[in-house]
Amino acid sequence: MAPKSKKAPKSKKLIEQLELILLDTPPHELTDEQVAQYQGSILELRELLHFKFNEATETLLKEASSLGDTDSGNMEMIIKDENVTLYVWANLKKNPKYKKIKFGDTQVGFEIPKALATSDIAFRIFHTNYDHFSPLPVIQRPEKPTTVETIIEDSAEQETPKDEEAPQAGAEEMTENQELVTSSVTTTEIKTEEPSINFTKSTTTSLKEEAEAKKEETETKPLKPESVSVGPMATLPEKSVPDAIPEAVIDEDVVDLRGFTPLGGIYHLNILQLPPQCKQVKSWTIVELISGGLQTFMYPPDIADDVSENENPYLPIEVMIEINKNVVFFEKPMVARWDSEGKGWRTDGFISLYYNMKERIMSFSVESVYPITLIQDNHIHMPYESWELRPLGLNEAVLNITTTFTDIDIQIKDNQCMLAAVELGDDYELSHLLGKWMTITSLIIAMKKTGFNIFPSEYSHAYVAVNNKDPLVEMKAYRQMALLASGFSFSWSKWNKLSGPEKVVFKASELLQKEYVEDHEWSLYMFNGERAQKLKINELSEAFSEELEDDTEFHSTLYHMIKDFTSETALQKIRHSNYLFIDAVCKLLLSTRVLTYS
Repeated sequence: MAPKSKKAPKSKKLIEQLELILLDTPPHELTDEQVAQYQGSILELRELLHFKFNEATETLLKEASSLGDTDSGNMEMIIKDENVTLYVWANLKKNPKYKKIKFGDTQVGFEIPKALATSDIAFRIFHTNYDHFSPLPVIQRPEKPTTVETIIEDSAEQETPKDEEAPQAGAEEMTENQELVTSSVTTTEIKTEEPSINFTKSTTTSLKEEAEAKKEETETKPLKPESVSVGPMATLPEKSVPDAIPEAVIDEDVVDLRGFTPLGGIYHLNILQLPPQCKQVKSWTIVELISGGLQTFMYPPDIADDVSENENPYLPIEVMIEINKNVVFFEKPMVARWDSEGKGWRTDGFISLYYNMKERIMSFSVESVYPITLIQDNHIHMPYESWELRPLGLNEAVLNITTTFTDIDIQIKDNQCMLAAVELGDDYELSHLLGKWMTITSLIIAMKKTGFNIFPSEYSHAYVAVNNKDPLVEMKAYRQMALLASGFSFSWSKWNKLSGPEKVVFKASELLQKEYVEDHEWSLYMFNGERAQKLKINELSEAFSEELEDDTEFHSTLYHMIKDFTSETALQKIRHSNYLFIDAVCKLLLSTRVLTYS
């Protein structure tokens, strides 16, 4: 089999590279023609990969007579590599006594009815660790934003409105804020949706009025991290998300891939016609050559209308599969079959389902064979129970997210991320993921494929009860947290839910020497995108209040707010943070959206 499938790993690697390009490239950098070209190439490579494995299976079956088992006379074969496992059984003797087959010392097998046990067939269970059936994700195309000219004026000439609640920030604070931002991340074009401190007074006023008019709209709009640049001065799209909640799937047997996802790869079930076998005639080896390649065996065949169910000889086929230890199911998974006509996954057509979570075994009966997969809820870990972002040193931090089922630590160092720890039993093999440094996009893909989906999609708000937050406020908060991540720890607060959609509330504390922040060391901060303040209440207070902490004042940014209480050592760490680290932390916070989904 190896020579025939030599090109398969290359094809799979090319598919992964093209998928990564589509996911990791900002939408505005890809033209519609490029997206169509890349997706078309992915589909062609999928077909090529499947063709190669069918070719390898055909070659193996042609040699089945020389690989027969000494006891049964039939061929049983297991071929395994990093990405695929092939289980093949060839019915050479057609003895009805051998109807229940179990491959080696695995739990994988099947039981076929007599009609198949006496036929020239081969049965294949072909498990791939990847999913090349589900439709490709839709690449969101950006709408052309309206740009405005920015006029940089001398800060001394700018006036502060008399009715402004915040105290005068002063030219020094404004200038320092600009220097901090521009020294960390390259400034990009500024859009009308996000006013900057460089705008004139009249421009800022008009933008605020426009934002007020759209207040009701933004309360229910989720943020789309993949469509937003995550630099501190990033541009925003004109629309964060579609206004409407996604339409529900009408057929209840069709799997809604916005709410559920295949996990653990695909189990291709095939009944194949056994090709002609080699015959030894004296010193000659004779084999009949047939055209058309690997042929499927139709089961069940068309049954006459006058045949009753009791007389039907074509009974269901029982299949047993083993779930790999490199994927994690936190609840009993659903089983789905691929519908080639509807181009989607369906949950009907299964009989007598059985699942043993401890032994990781699943069995079911089907009247015909299809590609099979296991389905898990996309939002099984949402909403999160709590979260905490802790510094580990200069340009190094860890994001801890606690869910109903587990506790996850993602470590960030410079521009790389890794899954540092996850609370599970010893029955899993996660060496492909745990402790492996990779880009944030690669980490998100790997964690989703393993069962640790803590990354909301643009539709997640329709499936999870969330804290509705203004997308602009939420994103600005993540940027500010990222700027301070080398010296400050941030954490979840129960008051965030009661602060309303236009404000976010979280805990913060300087953290340099110790591993964790003590409960009494936390302070509460509130931020609305334009004003930051330290709150007088704490987590144990009886009621929520926006009252300002004694001897503190309002500031225009979270950085300047926290700087009032920061040691010189922490401040130096913050000022020397690398822009790649700041960008990586911001991307991770945008991807997990801890302020909305906790």
